[in-house]
Formats: sequence, structure tokens, C-alpha cells
Amino acid sequence: MNIRTQGRAAALIGVLVWFATVAAQDLLPTAGRRSASPLAVSGLGIDRGLRPGTALRSVGKPLSYARMRANARYLPGSLIVKFRSGTSQASRAALLATVDGRSAAVSNAPFDIVNLNDDADPEAVAQRLSAQPDVEYAQARYRVHPLFKPNDPLYSLQWNYPLIDMERAWDINPGASSSVIVAVLDSGMAFTNTAFDFTQTTPQNIDGVVFPALGAVHLTFAAAPDLGGPSRVVSPFDFIWGDSTPVDMDGHGTHVAGTIGQLTNNSTGVAGMAFNVKLMPVKVIEGFWDDYFESPFFGTDDTVARGIRYAVDNGAKILNMSIGREGAPAPVVRDAVAYAVSKGAFITIAGGNDFLDGNPVPRFAEFATQFDGVVSVGAMGRDRVRATYSATGSWLELMAPGGDVVRNGVPGMILQQTYDFDFTDTFGNGPIGFKAPRFDVFEYIYYEGTSMATAHVSGLAAMLYQQGITKPAAIEAALKRSATDLGPAGRDDQYGYGMINARAAVRGLGIIR
Repeated sequence: MNIRTQGRAAALIGVLVWFATVAAQDLLPTAGRRSASPLAVSGLGIDRGLRPGTALRSVGKPLSYARMRANARYLPGSLIVKFRSGTSQASRAALLATVDGRSAAVSNAPFDIVNLNDDADPEAVAQRLSAQPDVEYAQARYRVHPLFKPNDPLYSLQWNYPLIDMERAWDINPGASSSVIVAVLDSGMAFTNTAFDFTQTTPQNIDGVVFPALGAVHLTFAAAPDLGGPSRVVSPFDFIWGDSTPVDMDGHGTHVAGTIGQLTNNSTGVAGMAFNVKLMPVKVIEGFWDDYFESPFFGTDDTVARGIRYAVDNGAKILNMSIGREGAPAPVVRDAVAYAVSKGAFITIAGGNDFLDGNPVPRFAEFATQFDGVVSVGAMGRDRVRATYSATGSWLELMAPGGDVVRNGVPGMILQQTYDFDFTDTFGNGPIGFKAPRFDVFEYIYYEGTSMATAHVSGLAAMLYQQGITKPAAIEAALKRSATDLGPAGRDDQYGYGMINARAAVRGLGIIR
């Protein structure tokens, strides 16, 4: 989760909610419902810079994901089932027949998607199937969201890097190298210049608000000027639209990717942690516009699980998951995490932003204590105190800068380049002024949240990988051993093992040039 705020606009202290039209779907990723335009976009997009000193604006009240999406926790009419090894097809069919279920095998995954009758309760059916000896697990297809609470060319505004001693770390390791691939499992990334044609002829009811049909629209996308464009990108894939162009239709993934690897020391914009790495955008969650134009796939647990496997199978060694959800356990994602670690990938997972809303267990972050090579990350402000929203618990392992607007104001949030929301969030005031978005205009935007904190840990992990610490468990051990202890002595539920210390982590491993 993160908060986002425009550099020239105020603290957007609200959580953007995405609802989708829910229906049974074929999970094999084939492109649909958008067409590539024959007219490509030239250039790197329009950079409107940072314009401080103008009026701040607020769009909405901070709400937890659980409260805002209580009625859209999972997709109806289907669930995820993993049968035990050796279970015959006849036995599988017989089991599913008891719940009127119909299996749809999923490629490159050890689980099935089971379609149910529309009036079936997926959670109840999952519980019933899980009790059967031939079923390893069954779960509803819970919707996943970016761990997001709404909020660079001035490095001086990036207080987050001096806080973790990045400058002295860069003296030792100047931004890792292109041999390291970091996968960003998120809402996509502004990495290429292209255009898509969409058609929406039906008004869309999203979050109880009916938005008018826009008809046929031509949407332009551009690479974020300070992120580096397609030359930095490896094996991109979009699990929401089923193609190899995971354009960001929200801005969250682009902002997260900036902290991990924004171009640095280029006299432009802001800095990133591991600014030489290759980036792999893997789109596994949808935003408002994906929903509005009715993307064929949804950001559910199975989508995330397949995204994890895809990233690892295509060479990613660091996986950043600034996403998550609450609710029931996520065994299908746990399976994928186990697979990734077994293949030598290190994973960072956002620790959740709902401390003020009951502090529920963030289901992906809880895997951190179950695997060596997976860490969950909480957020702290520039005052080195846990951010007011950052969740706490026994699964929390590391802290990193995430920002805290409550105590430190908008400048106490995390600054990176992403879209100018004046051009993308035309839905901000409901149907009034609603029009087609543009995804080729950029600004430096403040966000806060454990999403932002997680990106710092991924960047540092990439640097450690470049230093020769390549085993996931070893990366985790190095991060914990070098962390700055905060709160009570030793590991605790508020701060985990402490705040990452970049200089301490890479010190003694040799100078990389």
C-alpha cells in the first residue's frame, strides 16, 4: 500500500480502489479487449517536473483496503484447487462433481482453476474440498491489491537515502549491474512508447459510481523519462491483459520501479537504489482503467502465483512484491514463493498498511518467517519511527523508509517519477469531467507506504547479489545482520530486526567498479 501525492498537489491521502466486472475466465493468458495501434508514440513522454509551492489537494479519506473492498474480496463462481500427487483424473472429476465444479487446467502451474455455479459460496466450497484426502488445498480466488496508501530532479528531497546510508554504500557499489534482473510484480511499468485502442460502449459501475461510456478511444503510453525506457527491460509480461506489453495504467508500479532502479547521476530527476539493474515488469494487479476497459484477467492469488513463477523462470533473481491482501490464507501464492526460493530467487514483500484498521495479518508478508530468502518489510518515517499506518506482527522482519505524512508532512514521503495524475485520474471527481486518460505525461510524485519501503530492500538486495551474495537465504541473513536495531533490543514486532543499513550491508565485500 502507499499514499500518493503530486509534487505540485497535496497529499492524496486516500487509497485508490479498483473494482472489476467479475466473471468466470479462461486463465490461459491470451491477449484480449485492447488492440495495438498502428501509430506508435515517439519520444519519452512529457516531463512536467516538480513544481513546489502551489496549492495542495486532497482526494478522499484514508481507508483500509479491507473496509473499502468488503464486497469484492474474491471472484465469484470459481476457486483454486491443488490435488495431491498421484490423484487420478477420475478421482479429481468425482470430487469436483460433488460440488458441481468444472476444472480448467492452468498452464505452467501445479493447480487447477475450478468453475462453480454462480450461486455457490467459493469459501465454503473451498473448505469442503480441503477436507478431502486427495486435495492438498483449495481456496477462493482472492483479489490482490497493491499495498498502497495514496501519495525526483532534486536529490535533496530524497531524505530516504541518507537515512539508510546509501551515499557511502554507492561509494562501494555504484548501483549494481545489468547482470542482475529485478522483477517488479505490480500494476505494470511505464517502460515503452506505444498506443492501444480501447472501446467501451457500456457505462461502468465502479465502487458504486456509474462512469459514462467513452466509446472508441486511442490511448498513448510513453516510457518514463527518468526510468530508462525499454533498453532496461527484460521479459515483460502482462497477466491482466494477456500480452507482453505490461503498460502501467495506474502509476504504482512505475513509482516502485523508480526507487529500485531509477536512473541516477544523469543530471535528471531523482535517484534510485540499484540504478544499473535490468527490470522485469510483471503485471499482476489491475487499476481503475484496466477495470473500466474490462481487462480479461484479474489480480487474484492465482495471477500473482503465476507471475512469480514466470519471473523466476525468465531469470529474475530479486522479486519485488509491493502488493498484498488480508483475509484467508493464500496457499497458492505460498507454493509459488517456495518455488521461487528453490530456484534461487530472493523475494521482498510489503508488510501492509492497515495498522490503524485493526492490524490484520497481511497474507503474503506472513510467508517471510516460513522461508529463508523471503523478507517482509515495514515502513518508517524520516524520524526513524515506525510509520503510523505500518502493520506490526510476528512476521515482520525489516524496516525501510516508507514515509509518514501524519508526522512529517508531504516532504516526509517518498519521491519518484510516475504519471501526472491530472491526466490519468480523470475519474477523481466521479463522472464530472470524466474523459479518456493520457499515459505519456509525467511528474515527480510523493507516495507513502510499505510498497515504497519494500522497493528499498529490493534495491539493496540487488546490490548484495552483485557483490556475490547470491543465495536467497544469504541475502536475507546479510540484511538482518547489518540492520540498525530500533525499538526494544533485538527482534520485535514493531521493527523486526531493524532498519536496513546499506553501507553496513555491502561493507567488507569488496569495491565494485
